[in-house]
Amino acid sequence: MQIKDYLPLLNWWPTVTRRTLRADLMAGITGAVIVLPQGVAFAVIAGLPPEYGLYSAIVPAIIAALLGSSYHLISGPTTAISIVIFTTVSPLAEPAGTHYIQMVLTLTFLAGLFQFGLGMARLGALVNFVSHSVVIGFTTGAALLIATSQLSNFFGVTGSKRHAFIHVWEDLLSALPHTNPYVAAVAVVTLIAAILFRRFLPRLPGMLFAMVIGSVLASFLDAKEHGVRLIGSLPAHLPPLSSPDLSTASVRQLAPAALAVAMLGLAEAVSIARAVATRSHQRIDSNQEFIGQGLSNIIGSFFSSYAASGSFTRTGVNYESGAKTPLAAVFAALSLAAILLLIAPLTAYLPIASMAGVLLVVAYGLIDFPHIRTIIRTSTPEAAVLAVTFLATLLVELEFAIYVGVILSLLLYLNRTSHPHFITLAPDPDSERRSFINITRKPVEECPQLKVIRIDGSLFFGAVDHFAQELRAMTRDSPEQAHILLVGSGINFIDVAGCEALANEAHRLHVSGRQLYLCTLKGEALDTLRRGGYLQRIGDENVFPSKREAIDRIVPHLDPERCRVCTARIFRECAAMPGA
Repeated sequence: MQIKDYLPLLNWWPTVTRRTLRADLMAGITGAVIVLPQGVAFAVIAGLPPEYGLYSAIVPAIIAALLGSSYHLISGPTTAISIVIFTTVSPLAEPAGTHYIQMVLTLTFLAGLFQFGLGMARLGALVNFVSHSVVIGFTTGAALLIATSQLSNFFGVTGSKRHAFIHVWEDLLSALPHTNPYVAAVAVVTLIAAILFRRFLPRLPGMLFAMVIGSVLASFLDAKEHGVRLIGSLPAHLPPLSSPDLSTASVRQLAPAALAVAMLGLAEAVSIARAVATRSHQRIDSNQEFIGQGLSNIIGSFFSSYAASGSFTRTGVNYESGAKTPLAAVFAALSLAAILLLIAPLTAYLPIASMAGVLLVVAYGLIDFPHIRTIIRTSTPEAAVLAVTFLATLLVELEFAIYVGVILSLLLYLNRTSHPHFITLAPDPDSERRSFINITRKPVEECPQLKVIRIDGSLFFGAVDHFAQELRAMTRDSPEQAHILLVGSGINFIDVAGCEALANEAHRLHVSGRQLYLCTLKGEALDTLRRGGYLQRIGDENVFPSKREAIDRIVPHLDPERCRVCTARIFRECAAMPGA
């Protein structure tokens, strides 16, 4: 490994020019304006003081940009991680309190440690086990949780003290008759403004303008005198130093949730980086992204930043704004720091109801309706993964919902791989080369004495039982076919259990007066059979490099009396048999 493999900065820094600096600076300023309302909103979702959302978009964004592999990925607070943090830590401490904040910082440090460790161990491929259906199901459930958590602020009623989704709705419905019309008016106007900006002026920071409109309306209605609560001014200073609690008790309490946050954050960051890379034609190193994300959270936890990951919205805006290098993320973080110092006192006039209206728009935007419809139409198992993850997100702990989705995806994958397909082949009489085809797709005659079967799938310990059952069923249904040729071109991998199963089936067929042959095995599978001595048990003379050579050697061993009266004669070699 070279130092450039761990410091991507050394790879792209020579490409920085005055032109790229100008493009990155403009993209950075645009990104800073975008993240201002998002950061405040996400911090509220996470149960933290609003400024912590902005802190999380400064230091982690810089570290992840300089140490990650993507040129365009922007890290910072995200909706999904914010809701996981709230549902994990809020039962343990009072949201926005000192102890709550320290627990969140501890969770962030541990999540970063997991991410960094996975990156250093070169386990970047692990993120592939968090399937797209799991992410879609989780974010859809998270969207409903976010919307539910903000409805009390939207209508100006007392929020539920309970955490279960169903219980929160019970409390909300019972409180709706006490809706504060001033709060609801501010929230509705902000919501409508945000929707209109998103629909007709998508390039403008619509959420920011919508909150300004809500604040102006609240001031015009003298809403504070009518029970409309304000966020209060943010502290006009840079992220202060902080200290996670690394005691044994805290680590043991928060480690399971930290692992879930780590995996969710990595899944978000890598999937977003790959999505943008397909447009920018850049290669993404998952391991380096793990390292960059991990260090951004480890270091960020000491600068009052909670768990950060890749932001889809900000990354998309960054790319569309013309960013050329990761310096755009650095400029965005520095611009945000400058904005924080200049306009922080103005948030004193921002109504919480306006935040609720904006967050409802954010929640709706999380629901990916086109992909949900596609998954439901395309694959029943994937639709089941999506539905189970979605329901688990609503009804159980969020980190457990992620585990449920991943485990279910793995179980479905193992179920598929443990059931290799058996396809009966025969020569196509209409083909000049007599190519072998699947007889279920094009019904053609089989040889009455030789059955040709292609196995599509790996033969490993989880598949041997299905392999044995399927082979026995096929041979039982055609007892007159005494010769069985297995085409192994579709066997990608074979382990000791698979080798043992092949040898056992060869012996079983031999005892019953039949013969098993193998052909077109891949080199790795053939080497495994040879090293274990299984080729000797099957018979070296029964293993062939190609179908043509196998047919050429097997046909002369067929029963000549049956060949004499056979009318099929599907092989070219049949011309040399009696009765031709």
